[in-house]
Amino acid sequence: LSPPPPSLFLPPHPPSFSPSLSLSHSSVSLSLPPPHSLPSSLFLPPTLSLSHSSLSLSLPPPHSLPSSLFLPPTLSLSHSSLSLSPSPSFPTFLPLSPPLSLSLSLSLFPSLVSILCIVAVLLASIVVYCLRHHSHHKLKEKLTNLGTDTGSDATSTYQELCRQRMSVKQPAERPEPMHSVAPQFGDGGPIVSPSARSSTSSWSEEPVHSNMDISTGHMILLYMEDHLKNQNRLEKEWEALCAYQAEPNASTTGLGAGNTKKNRSNAVVAYDHSRITLKVENSQGSSDYINASPIMDHDPRNPAYIATQGPLPSTVSDFWQMVWENGCVVIVMLTPLTESGVKQCYHYWPDEGSNLYHIYEVNLVSEHIWCDDFLVRSFYLKNMQTNETRTVTQFHFLTWLNQNVPESSRTLLDFRRKVNKCYRGRSCPIIVHCSDGAGRSGTYILIDMVLNKMAKGAKEIDIAATLEHLRDQRPAMVQTKEQFEFALTAVAEEVNAILKALPQ
Repeated sequence: LSPPPPSLFLPPHPPSFSPSLSLSHSSVSLSLPPPHSLPSSLFLPPTLSLSHSSLSLSLPPPHSLPSSLFLPPTLSLSHSSLSLSPSPSFPTFLPLSPPLSLSLSLSLFPSLVSILCIVAVLLASIVVYCLRHHSHHKLKEKLTNLGTDTGSDATSTYQELCRQRMSVKQPAERPEPMHSVAPQFGDGGPIVSPSARSSTSSWSEEPVHSNMDISTGHMILLYMEDHLKNQNRLEKEWEALCAYQAEPNASTTGLGAGNTKKNRSNAVVAYDHSRITLKVENSQGSSDYINASPIMDHDPRNPAYIATQGPLPSTVSDFWQMVWENGCVVIVMLTPLTESGVKQCYHYWPDEGSNLYHIYEVNLVSEHIWCDDFLVRSFYLKNMQTNETRTVTQFHFLTWLNQNVPESSRTLLDFRRKVNKCYRGRSCPIIVHCSDGAGRSGTYILIDMVLNKMAKGAKEIDIAATLEHLRDQRPAMVQTKEQFEFALTAVAEEVNAILKALPQ
């Protein structure tokens, strides 16, 4: 309280009186003698009391106070409220201070703040959902129209749309260990994603593990280099391969009535003695035929690969039935969907969510772009009859055109390493397909089979003989001389990388 005006203090010679001070329970008070015994100019201190949660300052009844007495207002503290107000019984002519009222509710303030925060979060969530839904809708329209694109830029358009899709999905999907294929390739350490503009993957410098010794490696490397430098020898070897005829080579089933429409080309049809057979009771068309061939390596009882054509709209359910019945977990796709206006393969997986193909439900879990040349997708494959679910990973190489070779063997070798790292420890076959399941598929299988033999310590490598072994199991494997030469180049480059990694 501020000091009272000078006129309210005692005169120079105040009369003698003794105020009394008392303390009772939670109250302390200061009282004076009866007012009729006090001088008119006496300053009377108010009463100060504390009771429970209330602090009050009050005066005697106004009728007993002198006319010149200064009356302070009442000060009280009750619960969570602090107030300062005059007594209603004071005379109107007393020089009272202006009324002041301040009330603050501490219990309601946090609730109001919480409500405002919740409203703000809801509004922000609605805005983000609307933006993402609009972006997904636009991308889906573009992907739907992709199959009708013509021209040589179809592959680059497909890559760009995939990047746009992943840029939209990445904030919501990361990190989620089960919704991404990246953890399948990790060794427990931190995973570093390559740049979307990088021409090679983040594993381009990954050490190559092999049981090949240095002397064998140098012999194989000299053999490959001699083939590549001697074009006449390479030409003669290719001519001999073109003249090679597999025995037996009948394709009666694939060219029979009702099955011809299931082939993309009658030039590449699975042999009768080497074809994948489907279970008729689970087949949509009540047929066991699919244009796919098991490819054996060293074990004639268990195929290492299944070479097949890109699915047609009418054979998509057969394709997923083959994946399920053969226990496959890895698909290697070596073709864009459309090339120069020509359909190379049907879009046999969902863009988002899930699609049902006969009794097999395919759910897209994730899609990851490793570099400009290839991406990786992960699917959940569910058998609706048994309710069993499996995980299938698809490796899609985007820039390998029909009757042609990749621009860089190093890119394909990096792609192969990722496939094998995901497949490591599996006993099921790898499904490899392009458009017809022979040219690009045969080249990839030839490279992988030769390198696997070297990794297991083989002392002699004959690529031409290995190709004949492939053509015994499926016709037209490796269709051009350029593809055969590319296989030699890729093997030589990998052998060179293995030699550099070996201790000298």
